Amino acid sequence: MTDSLILYRTLIEFVWQNGVRFHDLRCLITFVWAISGLLLSQQIHLSQWMLYRPGPAKAASKERQLARWLHNAKISPSQVYGPLIRAVLRTWAGQRLYLALDSSVLWNRFALVRLALIYRGRALPLSWIVLTSQSATVAFTDYKMILEQAACLLPDDCQVVLLADRGFVDVKLFRLARDLGWSFRVRLKQDIWVYRAHKPRTKVGRLMPAKGQALLLHKVWLTEQWFGPVYLVLAHVQTPDGYQPWAIVSDEPTELHTLTEYSWRFDIEENFLDDKSAGFKVESSEIRQPQALSRLFLILATATLYLVNSGVAVVTTRQRHQIDTHWHRGLSYLQLGWRWVRHALSHGKRLFTSLWLRAGPDPEPVFASKKQAAQPVASLSAIRLLI
Repeated sequence: MTDSLILYRTLIEFVWQNGVRFHDLRCLITFVWAISGLLLSQQIHLSQWMLYRPGPAKAASKERQLARWLHNAKISPSQVYGPLIRAVLRTWAGQRLYLALDSSVLWNRFALVRLALIYRGRALPLSWIVLTSQSATVAFTDYKMILEQAACLLPDDCQVVLLADRGFVDVKLFRLARDLGWSFRVRLKQDIWVYRAHKPRTKVGRLMPAKGQALLLHKVWLTEQWFGPVYLVLAHVQTPDGYQPWAIVSDEPTELHTLTEYSWRFDIEENFLDDKSAGFKVESSEIRQPQALSRLFLILATATLYLVNSGVAVVTTRQRHQIDTHWHRGLSYLQLGWRWVRHALSHGKRLFTSLWLRAGPDPEPVFASKKQAAQPVASLSAIRLLI
């Protein structure tokens, strides 16, 4: 049996047993062959993907079939992907989940807005939308639906914390999070108005404390719409790019740990990097239609989920040293999963079909070197609180 057929059968079992369905069985088959081609070719070229699909049909015919799949209006990414995420999170009831909202620009023509679950140094896509836009800043009305879609996927009784950067500062977003029962940690722009009891209004930038200090403000109101009461923490935080002023708004009382929580938002940027230069190389795609791109990201999201799941399985079953030369884990779970696929196919070993993604802290955090391990995303040491 060829490697491509082994991988195809593994993936078809993985998605089928976790609830992935299409209106037409042929769409499911094309979908899984697309993921197989992506993982084996390590690039986004439909002509390359079809090289791994067996059958008597000509290569051009196979490529046209996949192109028709990407432009098939009957395929709804949220409906296809939703059952898979529900299966992943089935045992996560009662857990505290951190969701990151962010956007990425493609070819200066499209903006991908994604909501993802922060998970062990990476982010697992939950929902997304592709918009025609040259800017990463998009209107709330354009991406509201992906938040509502994600809310329907999450297990009961979980505690959700939404993380977002300055481009998503919008009172309407805060209100929706509140209506959904979510908490939020969002970085504010420096020109946002802050209203405090018995004090004149001021802008966020004027409240920023000196380096080495953090200011906590409880029960304040934001913008001329007087949204609140909310809580702020302001500090200059040391990041790999140097000191940066962070002003984080939260619906819950703030502390230094609020800054740490917000720093986990950067894990979704690693997810975007996996989409681009560090992984799937999506920018090499020639697709230039928003709905088709959204279906392409359905393929990428499912591939991401499978690879991270395989990476977690490799670590859990103590087989990491067969594919990772680092003494401590030096590769992301996605890269471990990708290496395992290649290793298993070349050595006749088993590919994983069961779900291994579990809630809780990472038992084996990643770092590529001791120097990197000593430089966290955000350094909060030696910060003195001002309350």
